Order: sequence, then structure tokens, then C-alpha cells
Amino acid sequence: MSIVPRRSYERAGGDYGWLKTFHSFNVGGFSDGKHDNFGCLRVINEDRVEPGSTGSGLHPHREFEIFSYIVSGQIMHEDSMGNRELLKSGDVQLTSSGTGIRHSEKSYGPEQSYFFQIWSIPSESKLTPRYYTRPDTGSACSHFEEEEKRDKWCLIVAPINSPTVTEAREASSSPAPVHSPLSFYAAVISPNKSLPRTFPTAGRDAKSKVYIHIAQTSGYNPAKEARGAHVKVSVGDASQELWEGDGAYIFGEPDKELVVENVSDLTAEVLLFEVE
Repeated sequence: MSIVPRRSYERAGGDYGWLKTFHSFNVGGFSDGKHDNFGCLRVINEDRVEPGSTGSGLHPHREFEIFSYIVSGQIMHEDSMGNRELLKSGDVQLTSSGTGIRHSEKSYGPEQSYFFQIWSIPSESKLTPRYYTRPDTGSACSHFEEEEKRDKWCLIVAPINSPTVTEAREASSSPAPVHSPLSFYAAVISPNKSLPRTFPTAGRDAKSKVYIHIAQTSGYNPAKEARGAHVKVSVGDASQELWEGDGAYIFGEPDKELVVENVSDLTAEVLLFEVE
């Protein structure tokens, strides 16, 4: 069992005026051969878009499952399938790009929008493009209150055929269904609290894989100096301390326990991805 840190300041990205961004995985045609993907997890972009900016205009995607997780502020989603929806703090929205779509995300309202855009690789190619819509409300996003994430793992995205998705499909806080072997959890961990998570039973792999990320909730920080909340991540005899913006590749064993402990005096928002 091991934990390999992915430090915040090692990520690509930058400050473009209207956009402040970090890329945990290689995007935009650059690859160093080290951080192209982790199993089916392909992109984690931590983005801040300034109010009043044009944002990213319509641009194409294909063969990815694309979901946006809104931490604060609001963004307007539009796409070539005719969908238009305002997303706010606590929302997650999923688009299955399949054979090809064009979409845009723009900041909406007077505040800076802070969100994660995450891509996974679908288990099958040439899917029909789909904008995920909940049948009960017609809304294309699930909403998760902070209380649902307070000191517990809240399931945000899950494989489309998993029991959790099929049994809770009509709940406003039901996980968004993804065509990938990926489960995404979020937790808002109070100071000095510990949160365990048992590794799932692995499929064909001999080890289970988890990627973890600490959100930069204290603000954009491109410097090497650690800042904000930080946690201690432990699995077996291995442990690492991670600060805001840091991530880690975690290799465990089925049914073994991973523990995330907030060792700071600030609240930590933690994203956790179980992948194959």
C-alpha cells in the first residue's frame, strides 16, 4: 500500500485574467508521461472564473464523461444539444459527450465562480451524447447541501448501473450516473476530525486505486508555500500530509481502510475518487 503525493505547485495551469486554473492531469496537448490519467480518471481542473468575463465559449469534446462540481459562485452551462442551465454552489452536472458535443461554461452573477471540471474515460466508445437530466424535476444537476458532506463521505457521481444510482435516481441529491468505473465522493471535514473510507473490492486489479484532492477553499495559491487547511492521509503504514491544492495517488488493498484526518484548525473540503 502506498501514497504518492501530487503537489499543488507542480500542476500546470496559470492566471489568464478571466480564468485562474490548475490542471492535476496533463491537458492541452502537453504530456510529461507521468500524469496523463489515473485509471479512467482523465482530468481534474480546479478553475476560478471572474464575474463579467466571457468565460470559455462553445468548444468541442468527444468520448469523455464531463462533470462540473460547483464549490462557490454560479456558472451558466450551454451546449450544442440546446441545453442551458444555471449551476450554483453544491450542484454537480454531468454531460456524456459520446460521439461529440460543443459546450461552454461562463461565470454568472457578481461573484467569482469556483468549480472543478472533471473528465472520465467511458467504458464504451461512440455513446450517444447525453445531458443528464433528473426525471423528477427536469433539472440537469444534482444538488448537495454542505450538511450532507459535513464529516462524512457524500457520493456525488457513481457508475450508471450501480445500485446506488438506480435506487435513488429521482432524489435531488442522488449521484450523477457516469459511464465509467468511477465513484466520486466529497466531504467537508471539520478541524481535528478523522474520516475513514474502506477500499472497495477490486475488480481484475490486484490493488484498489484512489485519487484524493484537497480543494483550495482559502483562495487561489500558485506559490510553493503551503496554505490553508491540511490533512493527514494514512493507509496501512504509509501516510502523507496534504495541503490545499495537493492531491495524491493512493494504492491500497480491497477491504483495507484509508483514513483522512484534518490536522489543521480550518475546515477542509476533500474530493475522493475510487477508480479502475
